[in-house]
Amino acid sequence: PEQGWTGLFEKGDKVRLRFINAAAMTLFDVRIPNVKMTVVAADGQNIEPVTVDDFRIGVAETYDVIVEPEADQAHTIFAQAIDRTGFAYGVLTPDLNLNSELPELDPVPILTMADMGMNHGDMNNDSMIDMSEHSGHQMDHSMHMEMENTSVKMGSGLAGFGSSNPIVHQDTEFGPHVDMRAEMPMHKIDDPGIGLRQHGQLYGRKVLTYADIQNLYPTHDPREPTREIELHLTGNMKRYMWSINGVKYVDAEPIRLKFGERVRFTLINDTMMNHPMHLHGMWSELETGDAKFIPRKHTVIVQPGSKVSYLVTADAKGRWAYHCHLMYHMLAMFREVNVS
Repeated sequence: PEQGWTGLFEKGDKVRLRFINAAAMTLFDVRIPNVKMTVVAADGQNIEPVTVDDFRIGVAETYDVIVEPEADQAHTIFAQAIDRTGFAYGVLTPDLNLNSELPELDPVPILTMADMGMNHGDMNNDSMIDMSEHSGHQMDHSMHMEMENTSVKMGSGLAGFGSSNPIVHQDTEFGPHVDMRAEMPMHKIDDPGIGLRQHGQLYGRKVLTYADIQNLYPTHDPREPTREIELHLTGNMKRYMWSINGVKYVDAEPIRLKFGERVRFTLINDTMMNHPMHLHGMWSELETGDAKFIPRKHTVIVQPGSKVSYLVTADAKGRWAYHCHLMYHMLAMFREVNVS
């Protein structure tokens, strides 16, 4: 950050910026103070343009934005770490002699029990995550979210609307390698995440959420999924052990898909950390409540104590990597996906 990055523009320019989170472990919150950003692509796929002030970008995610900066001043591109311990920055300027000011870091976010997906009980190896005490808020905004021009709700089980299956924990999720399990995880596609939820109220800044992302073109494969694969993102925070369904990669069987089938993946985050999950070789079509324009991504953040569903068309034969993109999680929170 001592050097930064500088981009020149001329008066009247519309500038397209592509943000790529190439960090090893850090999620960033990005803004350009006093400049609106129109997000036009997510993970390289065109979306219906949406104008925001801030967006969170997970490791390996990409966003393309269009900005129209004022020509009489320099503008700071500010990317602060999710824990507010540091930042990266760049400058958009019409003149190299102009300087831009660095904004203050936002307040340090504090994890609540809701953010950690747990109740106020003891956190021991046999503890369960009970989200019932705060489920009303999430269900108002996600589980019972009325979608435009339809009465179908998130969690209905239809393509585009996420899983309706009950949560099932496998025997492999019990033991000293897993310190918590979510019993009532919620869809949080309209939740910008910890440290960003009050930005509209406090600062008048709109923050991008997954619920805002709508594919620019009609859904590529409108079929309903023929089956569902439920995967739990598991770990032990004290021991820093990571796994899927309580099983680390070296002990796991591949996930087997039949070429051409349409499958729903539902990910349950049973940990206190965000996990940007990345599937190689095929698109992850994120279910946000619109079956007609399902957005395609290659990396999807699963927030603590939450669940995310996306559809996958197995259209690429071979052996594919599927993993959390946080470097120190990757080797254990990993699966081979075999399409044949």
